[in-house]
Formats: sequence, structure tokens, C-alpha cells
Amino acid sequence: MRKGILSLTAAAAAMTLGLAACGGESGDTTAAPGDGSSTQAAAPGKVGVILPDSKSSDRWETADRKYLEEAFKAAGVQYDIQNAQNDKNAFQTIADQMITSGANVLMIVNLDSGTGKAVLDKAQAQGVATIDYDRLTLGGSASYYVSFDNTKVGQLQGEGLAKCLTDMKADKPIVAELNGSPTDNNATLFKNGYDGVLQPKYDSGEYVKGPDQSVPDWDNAQAGTIFEQMLTEQPKIAGVLAANDGLGNAAITVLKKQKLNGKVPVTGQDATVQGLQNILAGDQCMTVYKAIKKEADAAAALAIALAKGEKPTASTTVKDPEGNRDVPAVLLDPQAIYFDNVKDVVTDGFVTKDELCTGDFAAKCTEAGIS
Repeated sequence: MRKGILSLTAAAAAMTLGLAACGGESGDTTAAPGDGSSTQAAAPGKVGVILPDSKSSDRWETADRKYLEEAFKAAGVQYDIQNAQNDKNAFQTIADQMITSGANVLMIVNLDSGTGKAVLDKAQAQGVATIDYDRLTLGGSASYYVSFDNTKVGQLQGEGLAKCLTDMKADKPIVAELNGSPTDNNATLFKNGYDGVLQPKYDSGEYVKGPDQSVPDWDNAQAGTIFEQMLTEQPKIAGVLAANDGLGNAAITVLKKQKLNGKVPVTGQDATVQGLQNILAGDQCMTVYKAIKKEADAAAALAIALAKGEKPTASTTVKDPEGNRDVPAVLLDPQAIYFDNVKDVVTDGFVTKDELCTGDFAAKCTEAGIS
């Protein structure tokens, strides 16, 4: 799935879509009460956004919603952002309501490709432009796809775990893999990335492949149960490739019970406050920072242009193997975060010092150069 995916820098993506979204006159539009829409002068059209949940990761409500709202308000475009809370029926109902209420652009983060495809196909049939945000809907019909280079995210995780195992001078470490949801194409791409790093080490005997299991719906509670079973079956696990910070924290919670936290490196992703604090504490090896504001801005620029009736272009494509088509795409670059560059996430404004450097973490923040 790596084939045909070319990574764009955030700057290039912003420039490409920023230019595409410019132009066109804004008309006067009155927002419907209570739907989060802008009451400023607005361009024709309305953008509907469906987020997946608020349980698997904090990012959807604390970052994506905020940045998308800011972009739509700045452009004076009507919008409606709702969260399906991992309910497939609610996801479809929300989509229907958005289209009925006049959305001419629909941006979704699918719960799974089947549900996403049904929503996208129905929207397309009614002349609504569509965007897959963050997750590609396999076999779907989205006009555009905006995300990060998710195979590279996985590569960074695999390389990060390898670095931390080397730093700990681990000898033939047993590695457990705690993968994301099997219904999320991103989880597949992450795994492709980190297995590309780890499999040669398994094959050579440098590492020993341990338990390898996916976590349904990225559910952190289930992840804790799954990892506890892994550790019971294989008490000598020496490294954990956890696909995001929530799964990583679930593993760390189990390791703490066995007084193994800090002795067994654990990866993550999303650069959440919790994940960064785990890194500062020495319980988590690394995370992957995805500059969500840049992702949201790129997606918003596309949506705004489409709402105005324009036909923006994207400078790369992603292959949808199930739909056998090339989807116009914007892919942004992720960044590996370790103790010595946690400050980069704060400097970028993704988290604040006040959020991160609470209580016992204040001294660790000073040590990490966060001022």
C-alpha cells in the first residue's frame, strides 16, 4: 500500500490547497441556531464534518474540532461538526441530517470502510462533494483524502522501538505488538510501516517475535486486558509496539502493576498530553507527533473551495486497492518524539506547558528544556 504514496511537506500542502481555496465571492448567510455555524458573511454552501469518537483518542475533540472550526469561521463558511461516538447507526443518521440540512460538502473520519462507503456513496449520488479525513475509506468514493503518511508513522514507531531497545542494550528482546483496530485502514498502514522495520530483525534472530494482536475499535480498556493476557503468557516481553498513546498507556498501566514500567520500552502515537507525560516519566519510549492543525487546515481549505463550487487540485494520489482507483490526496509528514524533543510539540502549540508540566512533571519539563 506504500506504492504510489508520495509524502508532501506541510508547507507545500498548505500552499497548494491555500491557493486552490482562494477566490470566489462570499454571500450573506445566516447560521442555524445551535449548529456551531459561523454567523459571519459566508460563502455559498455548507460543510458537514463527522468525527469518529472521543474515546479512542483525545485529538478528535481537543484538536481536530477546534482547528476545523477556526478555519471555517475564518473563511466565513457555514459548518456543522458532529461526533458519531463510535456508533455506526448514528454515523449514518448524522450524514443524512447534514445532507438534508443543506451541506454540499461532507468530510468524514470513517468508523470502518463499510459504513464509510455507504455514507460517501449516498452523498455522491446526491451531488455532495466528499473528503476522507485522516482515514481512507477502502472501496469508497471520496473525492479527496487528507491525512499523514501513515506508513511512515509506523516506520517511525518501529525505528523508535529499535532505538530504545538498543539504548537499553536488550539482547534478543521479545517484542509484543499491540495494533490498532482491524477495521481502520490507518492501523493496517501503521503495521505495514513498523513490521517493515521489525520483521527483518525477527528473521535475523536479533529480536524474537512475541504476541501480536489488534485492539477492536482502538478501545483502551480492551487493550489493557489484551496486554495483561500477553504478559501472562509471555512474562519476558522486553518491548511493546503500541500503535497509539492510548494503547501504550494501557500497556504501561499493566507494566506498572508488575513494576516493569520504564524497564520495557513502549511506543505510541498522537503526542497526547498523557503520552508526552509518560515519556517525561520514562515509562514510554516515544510517540509520533502529527501536526493536526496542518492536517485540519489542509482539509478545511479543500472543503471551503468545494463549498464555493471550485474544483481544487491535490498534487499526489493514494491507491485504494479495494476500489482500484487513485484518490487525489494530501499527505503530511509525521515526526518522532523522544524525551529530548518533547519541547517541539509545545513549541508548535499542540499542547501547552500548563497542560503538560503539572505536579511532578514540572521538574521533568525543566530537564527536557521546556520553558
